[in-house]
Amino acid sequence: MHYVGTTKTAAPAVSPLAGEPIKRADAERLAGVLKAVADPARLRLLSLIQATPEGEASVSDLTAPLGLSQPTVSHHLRILTEAGLLEREKRGVWAYYRLVPSAIAALAELLTPPRKRATRKTR
Repeated sequence: MHYVGTTKTAAPAVSPLAGEPIKRADAERLAGVLKAVADPARLRLLSLIQATPEGEASVSDLTAPLGLSQPTVSHHLRILTEAGLLEREKRGVWAYYRLVPSAIAALAELLTPPRKRATRKTR
C-alpha cells in the first residue's frame, strides 16, 4: 500500500470514504496525521508557512504571529514534520520549514468522497 508522507504516521492512500472498510493499521496511520492537524496552532502554522512569499519560514518568523514561545512553536513544527506535512531544511543555525504539497493534496484527496472527487476534477 502507498502512504501519504514519509514517516510512521503517514496516511494510507486508500480513503476511508472510498466505500471499503479501512484496515486497522491504516486507520491508525491516518488518525496520526489527522491528530497532527487537529490543533489550532498547527493549522495556523500550515497557513502561515503557505502564505509566505518564499513558501517557507523559520521558527523565529512564526513565534510573533502565533503569540507562542519558541519552544512551543518548535514542538508543533516537529509534530507536523513527523506527520509528513512539512519538510525541514537546516541552514547554518536556522531551520526552515515548508509544506509538502503532495502530502497536503493527498490528505485532502483522502477526505474527499469519491463522487465529489469526480465532480471536482471535471470542472
